[in-house]
Amino acid sequence: MKLRRGHLFTLMAVVLLVPAGVSAQTASVIMKSTVSETVTLSAGPASPRSNIDVVSLGSNAVEVTLSGDDTQSPVIQVPLLVRSNTNFKITATFESTTAVLSQISLADVRATGRLVSPQIVNTLRGKPQLDPDIAQPLLVVTGPRVSLGGTLDSPNNALQITVLIRLQPQPRHAWSAHLTFVATPVSLTP
Repeated sequence: MKLRRGHLFTLMAVVLLVPAGVSAQTASVIMKSTVSETVTLSAGPASPRSNIDVVSLGSNAVEVTLSGDDTQSPVIQVPLLVRSNTNFKITATFESTTAVLSQISLADVRATGRLVSPQIVNTLRGKPQLDPDIAQPLLVVTGPRVSLGGTLDSPNNALQITVLIRLQPQPRHAWSAHLTFVATPVSLTP
């Protein structure tokens, strides 16, 4: 039986490459990857009020603008939604020339669904701090990972934090104030 040249090359390729393929199947492959640490902060569902404007600024900041023309101390509750795959910190800054921030605190903390870490509600820490430059209390909230899965828009993987804000307006003046909440990751690796 005569082998043609084409068949001879095919037979040689099979004889030479099959053992290489078999030995490649027994080798192991190791892949390493990292997931970027992400924290998002957005405005939660709120009842509409004419003197409050809540705007999400990008993926990790929320600005609250408050205004009024009375001298009563308004009390406002602002819901914020936090999603994170790492530890996080939220800081609040306050600006106003016509009102004083007399109180800022956490009024309520609740999970929005089954993809929220079960221990987050009990381990969240929020504490007012005094800013020495403006003698105003500011809020700093810290906590562990919130989300166990989902995306940045999933309805069931966020922690809803309701912040209580009490202002003291100056007498006989229309007033306005701005609060900005910013969320940042707290790295788990040094």
